[in-house]
Amino acid sequence: MDILLILKALILGVVEGATEFLPISSTGHLIIAGDLLDFLTKDKRDVFEIIIQLGAILAVIWEYRVKFIHVATNLNESKSRQLVINLFIAFLPLAILGLAFHHQIKDLLFNPKSVAIALIVGGFVILFIEKKLPAVKIHSVDDMDWKLALKVGFAQAIALIPGASRAGSTIIGGMCFGLSRTAATEFSFFLAVPVMFAATFYDLYKSRDLLSAHDLTLFLAGFITAFIAALIVIKVLIRYVANHDFTAFAWYRIVFGAIVLAYFWH
Repeated sequence: MDILLILKALILGVVEGATEFLPISSTGHLIIAGDLLDFLTKDKRDVFEIIIQLGAILAVIWEYRVKFIHVATNLNESKSRQLVINLFIAFLPLAILGLAFHHQIKDLLFNPKSVAIALIVGGFVILFIEKKLPAVKIHSVDDMDWKLALKVGFAQAIALIPGASRAGSTIIGGMCFGLSRTAATEFSFFLAVPVMFAATFYDLYKSRDLLSAHDLTLFLAGFITAFIAALIVIKVLIRYVANHDFTAFAWYRIVFGAIVLAYFWH
């Protein structure tokens, strides 16, 4: 196996894990990084990205394993049942719209220029919303009802646009609907589990002919680094949102998007 290829896989694994749960768009960063690194063919790169996304989502399951085990083993409790219902309801808008428009979105918007524009626009949206946030009404994911979950689900569907950010859409959307920063961030983590598992296994099934034992080392390198990077980000982000807003991420999106737009505008 080419050492340079493995190094590129490690870099992309870190990019995925570091950006998946931040409001800066992991898909956007992977599209840009993969293009700059000239990593694999497009079809192979798509499969690789599916694998490393699985590594990132397993980091959420590991970090919140006590919560997930409690919910799974105590569905007789109203709060556990409600959380499962909320996650299912919030999952539906993205799933339905994604299945309906997946190919059109991928053909039209999966390119560095579109991602850069979405990053910039999303940055300005975050800056605007941070100045207009309503009062906090819900401080814990356990206090959410299905109507609030559905609203967050529709906010998440905005992330079908590459560069918009699934984490950003759900966290900022949740805050707009009265969730505290911590509750919105945790719900975004939890909601990532069904969303990313569904997307991962659906895409893996479609791409099963591209899977090869020859690529195992490459995929494993990206998977492990994505898991580690995501685990670190999850721990840091929960501490960060307790005392900070998302203005820094907004400006990062704007500056990074502008640089990418300038680089690829030819």
